[in-house]
Amino acid sequence: MAEPPPAPITFTPFGLLLPGHVRRFVDHPLERASAMIEIKHLVKKYDDVIAVDDLSLEIGDGEILALLGPNGSGKTTTLKAVAGLTIPTSGQILINGIDVWERPKAARQYISFLPQRVAFHNQLLAREVLEFYARLRGVPSSRIDEFLARSGLNFNGFAEKRIGELSGGMVQRLGLAVACLPEAPYLILDEPTLSLDLEGVIRFRDLMRRLRDEGTTIIFATHVFSEVQHLADRVAIMMNGRLVTLTSGAEQISLEDLYLAQAGERRDA
Repeated sequence: MAEPPPAPITFTPFGLLLPGHVRRFVDHPLERASAMIEIKHLVKKYDDVIAVDDLSLEIGDGEILALLGPNGSGKTTTLKAVAGLTIPTSGQILINGIDVWERPKAARQYISFLPQRVAFHNQLLAREVLEFYARLRGVPSSRIDEFLARSGLNFNGFAEKRIGELSGGMVQRLGLAVACLPEAPYLILDEPTLSLDLEGVIRFRDLMRRLRDEGTTIIFATHVFSEVQHLADRVAIMMNGRLVTLTSGAEQISLEDLYLAQAGERRDA
């Protein structure tokens, strides 16, 4: 089979496919101490619509942060801005002190991004997809089976199936495996469980916990309470483009009531 054509390095379906293997922060103790994503007064407008309204947030090293909110609350726009895939109207985003827009290549090398909708060419085999993106990211092809196993995709025959033969959930899980290929310090996921069945959700949770324990910082957007309660160390609730509440893990016992109360307040405002 002919090799798929090279994808644009920055704006592939995964946004941040830079050549070269990205080493983890555990290999860089001096950098690890200051590892952080800082969002400062982020504003994003589309004509007269304000998608993100003066958002400020810090995400520390080795935590799982959930952006929780209804459709249209600004979650996806925020993630795309952090990933360098949309230009803010104003504000600043720093990754380990590096401005995403002043030094995009330097900032993006630390990030891997999984979009809400994952798409690959239907005629490619699952293994070919992983091999292609592994080459782009400088990951040895000998590690493909390792990433299949980490994502729970190492059962008989999966790697040799064509994309067109896979369910939406399996394509999503393959996308997650691709996003994990560079072992980037920051993993940004937009609605990662939306297409997953129960087994896929369980395996996703297990993978996220293992990655966090290994030092990866994970930011994911969702409107599913169970994912927040199972995974998140902190929860940022967004409504109408604004951050309305930031909770810690200890405060999540009444998260649903808090969310509904905030939603009611925003509607009444």
